[in-house]
Amino acid sequence: MRILIANDDGIYSPGLAALAKVAARFGEVRVVAPDVEQSSMGHAITASRPLSYKKSPIHFEGIEAYRVNGTPADCVALGTHLWSNTDLVLSGINMGPNLGNSMWHSGTLAAAKQGVLLGIKGIAFSTFADKTDPDFEYLDPFVEETLAMLINDTEFGLYNVNLPRKPEGMKWTRQSVRLYDGRIEPGVDPMGRKHYWFTVTPLEPAEEGTDRWAVENNYVSITPLRLDLTNELELTHQLEAKAD
Repeated sequence: MRILIANDDGIYSPGLAALAKVAARFGEVRVVAPDVEQSSMGHAITASRPLSYKKSPIHFEGIEAYRVNGTPADCVALGTHLWSNTDLVLSGINMGPNLGNSMWHSGTLAAAKQGVLLGIKGIAFSTFADKTDPDFEYLDPFVEETLAMLINDTEFGLYNVNLPRKPEGMKWTRQSVRLYDGRIEPGVDPMGRKHYWFTVTPLEPAEEGTDRWAVENNYVSITPLRLDLTNELELTHQLEAKAD
């Protein structure tokens, strides 16, 4: 099995190395990641300038690794072009969760989604990070178990996986869709210039069975996703209204 791994935290991320380590147990791995951090880039692609790739400045034991001057989606598009017959695209492990509404702007999920757009199964992994790095050794067996299940027991598809800091089990979940309070936090840089940070806070608690609920209760959340965003209920309503 040929496994391509990308991320949005960049080539230097410890989460990328942790995922590559686990993935190597399942097949031949190649890493193609952004040369700088591309967090919250979403599914942006580079269309206004050419892309290039170089050997990774850091070593991944026994694994070919490259850095790209582009977005997470660029990395997967270029990586699968250069490495034909890729069987699986992995993304992560992201240094921060990608739950609920954050899926819409997640560069981590976009890399996995780009694989699916090319006809390849895509799996995105994320976990919590604060002032210290996640304990990737502790998470290792949970990542391995998740990969084994999704590689062997599911058909072609897109999956968003979020790991709590100390998992105690696994749950299949749906996306938590809740309204958020978008806040602008003003600040001043060392030169005295004003700047602003955009932050979001959920306005409602997570509902049971969702990705947010799962990780809040120390479960690995596995959410199957699809590319078709059509609101089927609204479409049916409009078609029936016109028929009347």
